[in-house]
Amino acid sequence: MLQLSDGIKKALVIAPTEILPSKLRVSLRKKHLGQLELARAQRANLLIIGHPKSGNTWLKVMMSRLYQVRYGLPSSKLINTDELARKHPGIPRLAATNGCYSYEQVVGNLLTPQAHDNILKRKPVLFLARQPIDIAVSWYHQFTKRQSRAKQELINHSIDHPIDRHSIGLWDFVRHSDIGLPFLINYLNTWYDNVQALDSAAIIRYEDLRAEPAETLAKVFQLMGETFTEQEIDEAVAFGSFDNLRKLETSGHFRQGGMRLQNANDPTTFKTRRGKVGGYKDDFSEAQVAELEQLVRDHLNPALGYRL
Repeated sequence: MLQLSDGIKKALVIAPTEILPSKLRVSLRKKHLGQLELARAQRANLLIIGHPKSGNTWLKVMMSRLYQVRYGLPSSKLINTDELARKHPGIPRLAATNGCYSYEQVVGNLLTPQAHDNILKRKPVLFLARQPIDIAVSWYHQFTKRQSRAKQELINHSIDHPIDRHSIGLWDFVRHSDIGLPFLINYLNTWYDNVQALDSAAIIRYEDLRAEPAETLAKVFQLMGETFTEQEIDEAVAFGSFDNLRKLETSGHFRQGGMRLQNANDPTTFKTRRGKVGGYKDDFSEAQVAELEQLVRDHLNPALGYRL
């Protein structure tokens, strides 16, 4: 019996609804993509929760590399959901989601402390955190230059003030948009609380993944109950280095949307755009940096380690 991959199932929702009026198109996509999102999470061996630009794709590249080498699979194919598991049953299924925007909220809602007991709460859950100002800057470039039109439309329909990606500037996006820094601070606070209430969950920070990639990656597999040697993890870390991924992305090595080359002539469209911790300080004036950092100090949960 023919089994369709999660990616094809998603395409079969997006493509036929393209001709519909916007309101109906969004409604149907949110409903049916939400059903797919929930089913994918229910089948997954690990749930990865993280706002876009928190290191989600980078982590999946390194995780994919370990299974690529172990099972002799091509390096151009990454684990997004069930891609590698369909080729070898020993490879886990992942479900990576932001858990908040549009149809992805269906998973986030089931992982809150207020939600009734359900299968998702009993799965290993990994939350990816990152300095929210760095997220905001990278999120601006993602939303305005890489985000698919379908996903952007769904997000715009879920917020009070839709964003015109062709006209909004970096400061207005980060400071004043509905999905800018104040929203991101609340997002991180909410998911910190969610994780504390789950039985099998962990938080890893983007900054720790940068500083100690091998040790942090080992913690991820400990949560999953998987075992890799130190040498295997070191090789995956080398493969996932910024310089190597930039080279591979520039050459068009990856075939999937997450790492697929968008515009070779515009480095701001690259998935591996900069990868710099604290890089936001290069994008704003001293007064703007001070204002953004004050927001973080005043409102972000100090347990996340970013207030200083």
